[in-house]
Amino acid sequence: MHSQDHTLSVFLTDEAATLGMGKTLAPSMRGGLTIFLQGDLGAGKTTLTRGILHALGHQGRVKSPTYTLVEPYVISNLHFHHFDLYRFGDPGEWEDAGFREMFNPDSICLVEWPDKAAGLLPQPDWIIRLEPEADGRRLTLLALTLTGKACLASLTDFPPSPNAA
Repeated sequence: MHSQDHTLSVFLTDEAATLGMGKTLAPSMRGGLTIFLQGDLGAGKTTLTRGILHALGHQGRVKSPTYTLVEPYVISNLHFHHFDLYRFGDPGEWEDAGFREMFNPDSICLVEWPDKAAGLLPQPDWIIRLEPEADGRRLTLLALTLTGKACLASLTDFPPSPNAA
């Protein structure tokens, strides 16, 4: 972690490490957080989300919202919305879908393919990038807002313990 520039960078060897990183990030998250998740198809975006949701207490299946556009989860009093905007052909589809009200103080909103609604989404608190590297992937987290920086600073299990997955 590089605290001066509010970034975190970690190499993830496999799917288990990606799930473990999700579990590591989850306790630092709170309502009102907007996260942009970037990476190519198959980069591990849904796997990371699965790790986050299971750590927050979700017991069921976590699926990619590629066809539904958003998968909502209610965990205690927290609403978690996992968006996938890959199929948007025009940023205006964001407005037509009526998703804006889901971004509120009681929600964590994680958005895959945020560039598909460029200029219409709220400012992200975090941008998480997943990029191929060697036989695994590199996760880079950028904290952009005061809320995002405070959440990043609150990480207590970093680096992730080897058996976090």
